[in-house]
Amino acid sequence: MSRLWTLDDIPWDQFDRSKVDDDVVKIVRAAAMVESNARDYARYLCNVFKDDPEFRQAAMDWAEEEVQHGVALGKWASLVDPTFDYDESFAAFRKAFTIPVDAESSIRGSRSGELIARCMVEVGTSSYYTAIADATDEPVLKEICRRIATDEWRHYGLFYRNLRRYLEQEQLSPPRRAWVALNRIMESEDDELACAYHTANLADEPYDRKRASRAYSQRAYALYQPNHVERAMGMIFKACGFAPHGRASRALSRVVRALMAHKARRQMRLATAASA
Repeated sequence: MSRLWTLDDIPWDQFDRSKVDDDVVKIVRAAAMVESNARDYARYLCNVFKDDPEFRQAAMDWAEEEVQHGVALGKWASLVDPTFDYDESFAAFRKAFTIPVDAESSIRGSRSGELIARCMVEVGTSSYYTAIADATDEPVLKEICRRIATDEWRHYGLFYRNLRRYLEQEQLSPPRRAWVALNRIMESEDDELACAYHTANLADEPYDRKRASRAYSQRAYALYQPNHVERAMGMIFKACGFAPHGRASRALSRVVRALMAHKARRQMRLATAASA
């Protein structure tokens, strides 16, 4: 596989500590853990699509690009704080969080469902890294996140193309596709991100999922702007078989943005009360 960029393409010598936001550092550390774990997801996908060699190869290539994202983010976090040990944190994360890599069929009920779920992940990551790139003034992080976001938009295209191919066989209705998508989106509140945030930032303390999830979401949700949410909603609607830029998509974008802003404020109040 030939990657579109490597770590050597990042202008590391332009790093400017004076432009680093410490809250952003914490969510970048967590993101590095999740991205670096992609090989396990690729193993799972190769099992689910065991008789589709073309997709299996695409999944393995995808995983290597994701791992590179994690390494780049980890290296940047180490520039901010040389005491941050990316390898040690990632080892702790892998020990604390595992996925069922040996499953022989999709936990989504079908291959189409699996591909919809993967599309949702790419929607989340592409909008997330775009939001970070737009929010930060630190030039190295901005460049890393810009490159990662571009990769994630492309990965969405990879999974969407294969989704269309499998829908010809499995014919999931738009409402069923939306149900799978909603369930995968709701899983963003599960242990993975909370555990990643904990192992990257709070490893010396006992694991408290609610606390870690609250700390992550209050920092991450505050970065999103209306255009980030609107584009993400269009991609979600497209994967579900609905008009991506229609009135419903725009209306729901406004609702989601309001909910994200509300949650970020609520988590901030809870964190402040807990530390008082």
